Amino acid sequence: MSKKLVFFDTETTGNTEGDFLCQLAFKNGKETFSALYKPEKKIPPEASAVHHITNKMVADKKSFAESGDKEKIKKLFEGESVIAVAHNAPFDLIMFKKEGIEPSHFICTLRVARYLDKEEKIERYNLQYLRYLLEIEIDATAHDALGDVLVLEKLFERLLKKVMGENELDKEGAIEKMIEISSHPSLLHTFKFGKHNGKRIEEVIKTDRGYLEWLLAQKLNGEGIDEDWIYTLKYYLEK
Repeated sequence: MSKKLVFFDTETTGNTEGDFLCQLAFKNGKETFSALYKPEKKIPPEASAVHHITNKMVADKKSFAESGDKEKIKKLFEGESVIAVAHNAPFDLIMFKKEGIEPSHFICTLRVARYLDKEEKIERYNLQYLRYLLEIEIDATAHDALGDVLVLEKLFERLLKKVMGENELDKEGAIEKMIEISSHPSLLHTFKFGKHNGKRIEEVIKTDRGYLEWLLAQKLNGEGIDEDWIYTLKYYLEK
């Protein structure tokens, strides 16, 4: 059975497990979908500053569960032949899971981009940074869910070609490789923040192990969703 790619993005009340969906967009072949929903908590101003969705805009909307869209979307994304594609997919998948939707297969373009950047030349991996770094020319509004989906589709095409070329795979084989890369956290190698910015983690652990232990505790006890850093810090601390 041939696989079908569905590109999607969510906009939410924040970036923790305690946050909720307020916009969903996806592109399924030529079909595009975008809708606003009233989340279970108020949209804070810091979230509105990113996606420009306000509480007034969703005041008269139904929640995702009550909207009538859920069953159609659940059936689509949970289809055995469907591959859900998102940037930083683990976060979007947590938002989906809270709504009772669990896709059978997924590709995370952020994890694939990190995997391909073997020499860590890319400073940041967020979607809009990659859009302009790779000079992806597309008419799409940043941080609007549908706009991000259109950028995501173009980014995926670029990454797919690189996976095919570097691994001598056909399109189907490269997609399977991208699913495999996406299925586990990324192992990071360099700090790009904090007092050890620019240093290799393998060097820092020799001189400042306590910092890695402190950072891991922060990640484990925080509300953020940061599987890659938790995986990385455990890896180096347990070596």
